[in-house]
Amino acid sequence: MQKITTMAGHIQKLIAEGEHQMLDFKFEVSDSKKIARSLVAFANTDGGRLLIGVKDNGAISGIRSDEEKHMIQTAAQMYCRPEVEFTAKEWNINGKTVLEVIIPKSKYHKHQAPDHNNIYKVYVRVKDENIVANSVLIKVWKHEKDKNNIQITFTDEEMLLLRYLNEHKRISFEEFREISHLNKRAAERILVNFILIGMVKMEMSDKKIFFISGDLA
Repeated sequence: MQKITTMAGHIQKLIAEGEHQMLDFKFEVSDSKKIARSLVAFANTDGGRLLIGVKDNGAISGIRSDEEKHMIQTAAQMYCRPEVEFTAKEWNINGKTVLEVIIPKSKYHKHQAPDHNNIYKVYVRVKDENIVANSVLIKVWKHEKDKNNIQITFTDEEMLLLRYLNEHKRISFEEFREISHLNKRAAERILVNFILIGMVKMEMSDKKIFFISGDLA
């Protein structure tokens, strides 16, 4: 880990962006399991940065002890499955140390970290939130390499989905199952196939996941 005392403007520029899908502020690191969720969420999505020692409002508080650095290492090695790679730099800004943790987008998918009940789950980064990936997204990842072999037969249920999206613009997984009378597995298969060929997109937030028309719909 390299100590850098110049170019503090780099951190100020990042702080000015505010938190977003590829940037998160942490006042402190007090729980390796909790920070592991942030590491896997960035790795599973587009990569990103953690600024440790920065409050949610952008004020620089500085890290409190070297123990916080060790907790990040522990999080990556012990509580991320598989381990998440990262690099870290220290910045001295007006006598306060900000730790910049850089997480690249992983070549793997499905890094997992423990939730509040110690159950390992896949997390993704959506805007400025870390959320649990649903089973549809996980299956999309699993079958990405096979998307050129997908054949759509346009069954009654598939046409029903497209008509519904044309009229209502979006639908939840539960709503699709209700109107199609399909079981969970069959409904997932249709949505996964449509997402892979670009006819449907997934719209995620911390509260709800919807499916909307894609570029090809």
